Amino acid sequence: MVNAAVVGYGAAGRYYHSYLIGLASGIDLYAIATRDPERRRQAAKHYSEARIYESIDQLIFDDKVDLVVLATPHNVHAELAIKAMKAGKHVVTDKIMCLNALEAEKMIASSEQNNVLLSIFHNRRWDWDYLTVKKVIDDGLLGNPYLYQVSIMQYDRPRGWGWRGSKIQSGGILFDWPSHLVDQALQLIDSPVRTVYCDIYYTDQWDIDIGNYANLIMTYQNDVRYQIEISNLAKSPKPRWYVQGNLGGLVKFGLDPQDLAMKAGNIDAAEQTPENYANVITVASGNEEKIVVEPVCGSWKSYYQNIADVLNYGKELVVTPAQILEVMRVFDAAMKSSETGEVARLS
Repeated sequence: MVNAAVVGYGAAGRYYHSYLIGLASGIDLYAIATRDPERRRQAAKHYSEARIYESIDQLIFDDKVDLVVLATPHNVHAELAIKAMKAGKHVVTDKIMCLNALEAEKMIASSEQNNVLLSIFHNRRWDWDYLTVKKVIDDGLLGNPYLYQVSIMQYDRPRGWGWRGSKIQSGGILFDWPSHLVDQALQLIDSPVRTVYCDIYYTDQWDIDIGNYANLIMTYQNDVRYQIEISNLAKSPKPRWYVQGNLGGLVKFGLDPQDLAMKAGNIDAAEQTPENYANVITVASGNEEKIVVEPVCGSWKSYYQNIADVLNYGKELVVTPAQILEVMRVFDAAMKSSETGEVARLS
């Protein structure tokens, strides 16, 4: 049995990590640490059998803790992860892994030096929309995709507010949802990224300094274009996915339904409404067809089940730090591009 300890009990620590750990076999929510007294009271109420700590320093000196899960501001991920790994603990960080590729490299080096697991919580590899798009592509309905446009266009303050509205602590608007979207992009396309262009729009709306809109465009060595848009200042919707290939195209609206179901207390009750099914127009069969594609239903529970299986039975790790290092290299290029206004080339 793996004893897991969650550091941080805000939205990520409470609704995602603590909940999903509790649904996996072979892993136990042994402890929760938070500096906030009210959140410590909440954690004790929600998980009466878990030990409650005031800080990560108390937690890592507990010999019974096997795995430390960091649900903290992004700017301390690297520091806290390395501290935990030096203490011999396995580590999962919430996305984004850290703030840049140099920090990621130091985290990976610490993992290797201390012979402990390091993984990043990219639960959205099990999103229904992502898996549905992947299946449509794998089935050949689009032929060879050349254009991907994905977007998260909302009109609201950043989730959780607080530190997520601080560029110093969060990294900026690009370091939230887009960390998942870049990871999905690198999983979908079997070709290295050649160039990255990014521009970020800032206003004083919401009284934040992270930005209100970001536009990220990756061009791969096989000439595929992949555009990611995110906004907290968009009243009108855009498709979650718009994909075009030489034999067909796909349009899909709506977010993964697991999020709302999980926060309501039962992730297994997630349902995709038919109006958010993917719509495909294809000539792959020789004739034009319009196809409504029912969702491929993944499960966010798979992430922590994989972590438990790796630590208990030596199974293969699904989300590896080497994969996410490539995500961080894209982010380094994106931030460079946004600062210079020029296209950044990846080596």
